[in-house]
Amino acid sequence: MSVVKKPSLKDIAAKVGVSTALVSYVLNNQKQGRIGQEVAQKIRDAALSLNYRTNLIARSLKTNSTLTIGLMVPDISHPFFAGIARSVEDEANRHGYTVCYGSTDGNPLRSRHLMDMLLNRQVDGLIIAPGEHAEMLIKSLQEQALPFVLVDRYYPDLPSNYVALDNYKAAYIAVQHLVERGYKRIGLLGYETPLHHLNERKRGYLTALKDYKIAFTNSWLKEKGWVKEVSIANKKIEIERAVDELRLAREPVDSILFTSNRLAAAGVKHIHSLRLNVPEDLALVCFDETESLDLFQAPLTYLRQPLAEMGQQATRVLLDSIRKNNKIIQVNMEPELVIRKSTLKK
Repeated sequence: MSVVKKPSLKDIAAKVGVSTALVSYVLNNQKQGRIGQEVAQKIRDAALSLNYRTNLIARSLKTNSTLTIGLMVPDISHPFFAGIARSVEDEANRHGYTVCYGSTDGNPLRSRHLMDMLLNRQVDGLIIAPGEHAEMLIKSLQEQALPFVLVDRYYPDLPSNYVALDNYKAAYIAVQHLVERGYKRIGLLGYETPLHHLNERKRGYLTALKDYKIAFTNSWLKEKGWVKEVSIANKKIEIERAVDELRLAREPVDSILFTSNRLAAAGVKHIHSLRLNVPEDLALVCFDETESLDLFQAPLTYLRQPLAEMGQQATRVLLDSIRKNNKIIQVNMEPELVIRKSTLKK
């Protein structure tokens, strides 16, 4: 049985009539500005006609780079993380990189397994949206001096590259908006979690209430029953109970800030089942746009995160780190309040 010889750079060079070095430059996206477009296209066409495939293993051994980056998120099917993933992929492609990604479910063991798999594939760096209790994973990357950047969430006690929303400011803006619309009994439905970005949303809420002379102390708020926190497992019955407790507090809330769109989706469904009118009976604000909530009788006012910019910025920061820029870069992105029917003026 004869063995079919794999086409090489020499074969492409001979077919086009150029040097193998020029073929290598074109197929590896190098020095494109110095090579005529017509010649570059002839080289690509020849590579396609000969069914040429780049030997990635050989290239990585020669350049000490695989031109791949890893992306780790809690759930790639969630619209928020899917949006970031697409932005990371597009920006990486512009720089000649490919993205490998997977979901961690916010589970430390699954996170470790996914990270090990990506590192075994010799990715040049990682973009990570860490879950709860992932500090040890981050520390291990720092100890190995592996390039990485955190996206969406970070650990204030672990100096590292990150790109995230200014969550404190976002929640503050939401409360400010509700106060300006005439709401005075503003409740919060959030998560009981150590995740810094979610706790920053709570901190922004509490500070805004204090600044607008609505709440005086945390104990005062607890006595009123205006702050409810549920487990991050998103159990429907837990969320429904929290909404009921906010409505039936000694001084019932007239508005609710949901600190995540998953909480909002479950909460809105329950509010609809109770036949409450929004915003007449209860005004609502949430984080992130959710298409399912557009079908609700009163589309929700929400805080938009700049997903495309977040993914682009995280990718650029990572590539800088891969290129041995050891300076720590931390980016806090601006939120945008999108005002809709759920917070119409009373």
